[in-house]
Amino acid sequence: MIHSPRHVRSFANLDDENVRLVAEAWEQRMADVGGDVLAFVNEGRLAGASLPHSHSQLVWTELPSEPLERLTELLEPYTMARRGGVVGSVHPFGASPYECLIAPEDPEAELADGLILLRDLVRRLHAVEGVRPWNAWLHPGPPWHLHFAPRLTALAGIELGAGVYVNVMLPERAAARLRTRE
Repeated sequence: MIHSPRHVRSFANLDDENVRLVAEAWEQRMADVGGDVLAFVNEGRLAGASLPHSHSQLVWTELPSEPLERLTELLEPYTMARRGGVVGSVHPFGASPYECLIAPEDPEAELADGLILLRDLVRRLHAVEGVRPWNAWLHPGPPWHLHFAPRLTALAGIELGAGVYVNVMLPERAAARLRTRE
């Protein structure tokens, strides 16, 4: 799904209206087909992007459940931003630096606000680390939430062999760095 009629290389360069249209398109396709749909964005070659312009993909597959009980209270110390009933926080147990979750605090919160917050997170990442590859995906819920995973480190033997991830940045430091780039 192409994100803009203009040739836009990064999700960070979309305006609010384009992001709202992406959210609307995702929601419409999910409603049309039902079932488990994984909507995701790969930006940058090292994140698996195959095209040079901003786009997302939707795949129909069986999704693992990801319980979010207590999510808001777990994420509160790592919160960077809020928008329209949606909160963006560094994941306290993230597999890599700046890994974030974007989730509704309000059950009526719109996916569009979550995607705009994702766009703002990408902008903040660019300000802190420069343009880097990243992935994001939607867990449709309920409640829905977005997972944001910048690609700043490489997977090595421990990650690939044992499924144990080494995050070289404390979540408190990541949250503080992203907060300063508002």
